[in-house]
Amino acid sequence: MTHQVVFDPLPSLLRRAVRVVPAPEADDSPAPADPGLARLLRGGVLHRLAAGYYALVPSDRIGQGWQPDLEAASWGIAAADDGPRSVALMGLSAAHVHEALPGSPGVGIVATTRNRPSLSFADRDATVSFVRRDPRRLKIERYSGELGAGWVTTVEQTLLDLAAYPQLGGRPESAREAIGALLDKADPHVLYSLATAQRRHGALDRILQHV
Repeated sequence: MTHQVVFDPLPSLLRRAVRVVPAPEADDSPAPADPGLARLLRGGVLHRLAAGYYALVPSDRIGQGWQPDLEAASWGIAAADDGPRSVALMGLSAAHVHEALPGSPGVGIVATTRNRPSLSFADRDATVSFVRRDPRRLKIERYSGELGAGWVTTVEQTLLDLAAYPQLGGRPESAREAIGALLDKADPHVLYSLATAQRRHGALDRILQHV
């Protein structure tokens, strides 16, 4: 009699710095093609964020309809592919992390080191857009979310990005609202220095129009 060995992927998932796993899906259903991951999805241990991406559900939230916030989900998808050191929340996502928006912007914005198309979420009516910008060339600070620890642009960097690219994410009115809210949080000396270093004088002028 032969015994089939069933591989349990959970221990390796628990050791991941990013609690999102990219997984090719079966052709006939929105589930991982890998039988071990599919079993975890059926058991509520994994949550489907988008086609091909699954988040590890916190142990105390299994069976409770959990889903991570939009910023954590956006960061997790990017970091799962490229690593937490190569991505950073920016734009409207960073503004929401810095509490400059009263509600979710409805879109995720992540800086990455490569081009990749936007992605629609499967668990909510929202998308995540990836912007090719090296986080090492941005002013960033530590970010700790539900799916791991990484980077987010600072208040001053976020201000400059929103002023330079208000259409990014398709919510220019939210970008203007966030600029007004972030001004009170920004260090003016850091903002001026950063604008000079990044040659963002036009963006700085637009920010100052809110003063």
